[in-house]
Amino acid sequence: MNMEKFQESMYHLIVQTSTNLPKDVRRAIKGAKQRENAGTRSAMSLATITNNIKMADENVSPICQDTGLPTFKLKVPVEANQLQMKEAIKAAIVQATKDGKLRPNSVDSLTGDNSGDNLGLGLPVIKFEQWEKDFIDARLILKGGGCENKNIQYSLPCELEGLGRAGRDLDGIRKCVMHSVYQAQGQGCSAGFIGVGIGGDRSSGYDLAKEQLFRSVDDVNPNEELRMLEEYIMDNANELGIGTMGFGGETTLLGCKVGVMNRIPASFFVSVAYNCWAFRRLGVQVNPETGEIKDWLYQEGEDIDFADESGEDAAAAEIAAAAEAPISQEAITLTAPITEEQIRQLKVGDVVKITGRMYTGRDAIHKYLMDNDAPVDLNGQVIYHCGPVMLKDEAGNWHVKAAGPTTSIREEPYQGDIMKKFGIRAVIGKGGMGAKTLAALKEHGGVYLNAIGGAAQYYAECVKSVDGVDLMNFGIPEAMWHLQVEDFTAVVTMDSHGNSLHEDVEKSSLEKLAQFKEPVFK
Repeated sequence: MNMEKFQESMYHLIVQTSTNLPKDVRRAIKGAKQRENAGTRSAMSLATITNNIKMADENVSPICQDTGLPTFKLKVPVEANQLQMKEAIKAAIVQATKDGKLRPNSVDSLTGDNSGDNLGLGLPVIKFEQWEKDFIDARLILKGGGCENKNIQYSLPCELEGLGRAGRDLDGIRKCVMHSVYQAQGQGCSAGFIGVGIGGDRSSGYDLAKEQLFRSVDDVNPNEELRMLEEYIMDNANELGIGTMGFGGETTLLGCKVGVMNRIPASFFVSVAYNCWAFRRLGVQVNPETGEIKDWLYQEGEDIDFADESGEDAAAAEIAAAAEAPISQEAITLTAPITEEQIRQLKVGDVVKITGRMYTGRDAIHKYLMDNDAPVDLNGQVIYHCGPVMLKDEAGNWHVKAAGPTTSIREEPYQGDIMKKFGIRAVIGKGGMGAKTLAALKEHGGVYLNAIGGAAQYYAECVKSVDGVDLMNFGIPEAMWHLQVEDFTAVVTMDSHGNSLHEDVEKSSLEKLAQFKEPVFK
């Protein structure tokens, strides 16, 4: 095989997977948008999401700034040289990272050092399988950390909050899958997709669950019991009212696929792989002699062009409607440094627009600030939970290529203490935070703003310049970037008066979950 051409084909697969959602996923998102009630926070989120998809298409830039952990699954003819193919894939990964199509995401688990090129021990994940067909089937999934962290595994029998006992039968499996949707809330960028693996051991069960994410959203399970289970979950999971981004709403789940394998008598695992709405999964058929792409996978059926369905005006209208204000009325504008008085005036449900300076800060920054002085004056400032995709031009200037929010709950051990220590008034992220942060917001006079998860192009356009960077030794995703922004839109979901939309939605969804306690499958 021509390895140079194969490497080029793998590069195109990586770029398209990162920047262009497949048709089956687009159709699922369109359906959710049509079901959602106008003038709600979920409608605003879906308008932003569809606008972001359109922008990623136009810019050929990452849909989400967290380009995830690349997992390749290849079926190859017997005579294929898998060692050479593996090296070609690695070279394609390095090039895609250099070109800003992937964020450098490979971190040494012991030292915390970022390799800078997405390579490292065990990465990327490449799985080969031989088959008797005369072409290569190469598939790629880019699964980000926010949704990966909401994966969950159950060992039956078990007791489940809201659902009671789940036994070693189809009905117990049903309860586990429903609970998996409840526990994810909005932290995995709902509305999302789930793959379910029944059986195996702990590791093979998760592999089976992730394997289901390679199935088309539109396919029908050939196993009748599993088909019924998939349909049940899709019919009922959306009754939990979690909604897009966990804001409440009509659509929480966009797809559910279930697979089964044998197990040993002592163990009965149900493994769930959660995936966000930015379901970046594509595949190609490759000529094993030339290395060239013969055909693209997951592109059957109706094409959805979101350019005709949304845009800045449509998204702005939905945002204003979500604030329960006339469309002509502007959202609340905040410019740092922000005073405590300004923060105390905000309440859950307010839509705000940030103009001026904000600073990014993720896991490494928060841990660092607990024990060290800040490299800049953070009094009255805004911290954005974001690990952007950045590129430096020939003049040495940095540019933001993608900049959506990361999941905030990881900063729960630090956030409240850091806000009080440095006088920070607002934090922006996704998925909300817990009781410790909520108490600190009330005591200190702070606010949590929920941006739209995965909307990396939408928010990158709000960044007008990169004015500096600190703590670059942590790597591009974890460094503290100084961003000058304009009309950066987010929703107040935790205020300084002790109110939390996330707490309210979790409580109401648990009450709704309890209605599915009684047996369904005998």
